[in-house]
Amino acid sequence: MMRVPKEGLIDLHVHLDGSLGFDLAQKLAASQGMEVISGEALRARMQVTENCRNLNDYLTKFDYPLSLMQTEEAVKTSVYELLKIQASQGLVYSEIRFAPQLHRQRGLTQRSVVAAAVGGLEKYRSETGAEGMAANLILCCMRGGDNRDENMETVSAAEEFFGRGVCGLDLAGAEALFPTGNFEDVFKLAGEKNIPFTIHAGEADGPESIWKALEFGAKRIGHGVRCLEDGELVRYLAENKIPLELCPTSNMNTKIFHHISEYPLLRLMDAGIRVTVNTDNMTVSGVTVREELQLMADTFGLGEQEIGQLLRNSADSAFLADADEKQRLKMKK
Repeated sequence: MMRVPKEGLIDLHVHLDGSLGFDLAQKLAASQGMEVISGEALRARMQVTENCRNLNDYLTKFDYPLSLMQTEEAVKTSVYELLKIQASQGLVYSEIRFAPQLHRQRGLTQRSVVAAAVGGLEKYRSETGAEGMAANLILCCMRGGDNRDENMETVSAAEEFFGRGVCGLDLAGAEALFPTGNFEDVFKLAGEKNIPFTIHAGEADGPESIWKALEFGAKRIGHGVRCLEDGELVRYLAENKIPLELCPTSNMNTKIFHHISEYPLLRLMDAGIRVTVNTDNMTVSGVTVREELQLMADTFGLGEQEIGQLLRNSADSAFLADADEKQRLKMKK
């Protein structure tokens, strides 16, 4: 049986709020004078069970961790602690994403939220130096019916901190309720500012969501598993080397698939699509990136060559402008 390496791992799709550790959640609650929840009650707030019905149900698990991350110190600490955890799990690179507009319940601005997150990244870098795990931040715009101004502000924050900890943008939220096509102006602005972006698409909505993301100029697709419903789209993704950020356990949680044997990893790889394997939400789904890769290896009989290809795909797909940085990343893995 193939054992996935313990080092050299990469996670390109991991949400900060969905990966807040239980211990840190308790510490943040105590430090802010909030009720400290423990045991199964805490787990019920932050992690899905097999009874999760769909993506909208899954998204309710973000409410509690977000309530704990409404101060600059909490945001900074959350980024810093997640980086330490990922490094301890053998990662050499991570792109952590979050939506700054969701951290303003106590009066923070989006800019101050992003500055705090960058502060957490800088603290980790200053302590570990060149030997530490490399990482960047992706800022999420949010699907909704009346948040255009907030999304435009997120793009502006990404522009200000681009290359100083922020490497790109995303669109997250209830995909089926708020179609990708509704957000054309947001990503037109991102394109004008030369900020690369990924978009959650082809998860709760079908191939048309992915087509729209590509039309806007997305460099990667978050999830994207429903591309297989459209042969032309599959060919386009393969020919243009558009990476898919696969998150297998999360897709099982949201009932896109009902058994792991149904997961289309091999179909996507055989079609020539550049697929990567990621966690999505380490706490909500209860996974690590090594466990996700091991799940794929065990389920589909992947060998060293296939696992190596998945890791190379992640290195090639990272939002790193410098080709030398990508090469160094490949050498680390």
